[in-house]
Amino acid sequence: MDAVRQNLDLRVHDRVALDEIELYAEMLGAVADAERPLTIAEIDLVLGVRSGDAGRRELTPRD
Repeated sequence: MDAVRQNLDLRVHDRVALDEIELYAEMLGAVADAERPLTIAEIDLVLGVRSGDAGRRELTPRD
């Protein structure tokens, strides 16, 4: 295990994991600011998701 840590490049980032952490932080912030439970529509807005046809949800492009 120690040899694995020595060969680990700490400059490499897992983009997907970092994006998920960012979304989680945004959701926690929205929940903390809310005075009541968030609706599904509000959660979708925070996560950048919009309702599609037949109730499907699609990712909204983020800037």
